[in-house]
Amino acid sequence: MKPLTADLLCAIVQAPRAGKHVPIVAAIARDLPDIQREHAINTPLRLAHFLAQIAHESDGFRTVTEYASGKAYEGRRDLGNTQPGDGIRFKGRGLIQLTGRANYCKFGKLAGLNLEAAPEAAANLLHVTELAALFWADRNLNPKADADDLEAITKAINGGRNGLASRRLYLARAKKATGA
Repeated sequence: MKPLTADLLCAIVQAPRAGKHVPIVAAIARDLPDIQREHAINTPLRLAHFLAQIAHESDGFRTVTEYASGKAYEGRRDLGNTQPGDGIRFKGRGLIQLTGRANYCKFGKLAGLNLEAAPEAAANLLHVTELAALFWADRNLNPKADADDLEAITKAINGGRNGLASRRLYLARAKKATGA
């Protein structure tokens, strides 16, 4: 498998080598080799699917914080948002946009972080790639990637088919970049 460089990541989102996405791309390129080993994202197809999903969820590696306020998540017990202000406090952050108190608690514990007390840490570039890989592993997405099942992966990450066209486009580019 080709080593993944910042240039290849930029090619997936068709971004120039300068701009707002650069710090995010640098963090992914730095952390990805360890993440791939730890979470068995170790085939070109698995990597292509992982990259396509994080590219979409981060708006082409432009952000690790959801643009919306999070107010729409207020009172969403299915997300663990049981206290006033939880929707905004636990809005989407990270490369896979962790959303809701329950996800912050679960994946924070898995990463050895107290994301419940410091939810902004989910958007810290030191943690975003690891948190995305933990989410990927928790949802057992490698077998879906092996089956090249973009829709099943998208549903596991987002709950539906949100952004499927964008994810498909990123997947095609990621397959080319990884040789899948």
